[in-house]
Amino acid sequence: MAYLLPLPARDADGPNLAGGWLRFDRVARLERGRPREVVPVSDCDAAELAPLISPRAPVAGLTFDAPRVMGILNITPDSFSDGGAHLAVEAATAAAEEMAGADILDLGAESTRPGAAEIPAAEEIERLAPVLAALGGRRISVDTRKAEVARHALGAGAAMINDVSALAFDPEMAATVAASGAAICLMHSVGTPATMQDDPHYGDVRLDVYDALADRIGAALAAGIPRDRIVVDPGIGFGKTQSHNLALLRDIGLFHGLGVPILLGASRKRFIGDLGAAPAPRDRGPGTLAVTLASVAQGIQIHRVHDVPETVQALALWRAVTGE
Repeated sequence: MAYLLPLPARDADGPNLAGGWLRFDRVARLERGRPREVVPVSDCDAAELAPLISPRAPVAGLTFDAPRVMGILNITPDSFSDGGAHLAVEAATAAAEEMAGADILDLGAESTRPGAAEIPAAEEIERLAPVLAALGGRRISVDTRKAEVARHALGAGAAMINDVSALAFDPEMAATVAASGAAICLMHSVGTPATMQDDPHYGDVRLDVYDALADRIGAALAAGIPRDRIVVDPGIGFGKTQSHNLALLRDIGLFHGLGVPILLGASRKRFIGDLGAAPAPRDRGPGTLAVTLASVAQGIQIHRVHDVPETVQALALWRAVTGE
């Protein structure tokens, strides 16, 4: 099987990538066990190109003519970067105000960092409910694996469920989202947060993750969730080593072939600290911006970040300088 990686360029005269801000006139053909082959778009048939060039429908009220920013708001005591900082409703709402430039906020009440333990749904809802109520009027995604939590969040007005298990953790999650009319983000991960970093292995991480996400899209479609309500996330740092993360980021445009918007969640993650000599997560903002802008140059639509004002500013300057 051949996978197509679009190669955007400023002077490209080919189609727009996913109906967005970039154009491409070449693609790299990737096949297992073979070197990549770069060919012009004219060498591809219409069926191959269709998922790369079809405009993405709005999801959760977001359009994709420009990169979108998702602000991270963790209502947990143990998240890797800001655990405990926003447990109080007042602290959470203050943090949300500081992220006024975000297109959507992603609220998480259970940590899914490597090594984290599962908590009961009731505890997750107890943390989440008052913050959801306080943020009425904001566009909200809720980061949860549990259908019970999703039902509460959707009933409180959340527009998207961000499921790190891609509907695999809770057998009721797919039907819950299908019935709600809300969007779903399907993230790739391995095992559970408690075990996912226990020596992960892949044949080709890019193609293995692509195939796994294609399978989860198929499961969502079979459950009655239409494609125009689906987003995918390759799961940087979730069951991946540093080399896996870098391989995914170098060719992240490959995932446009799945025909849905792509979310990148690399903010402040450990590989940024390791490569950027920043042991403390709060000091990884510059590295996060570098990863963000590199992925914007591959057409990635949604950027899940801790540092919202800095990201909004960086994107404004990127667009001004490049004219994209």
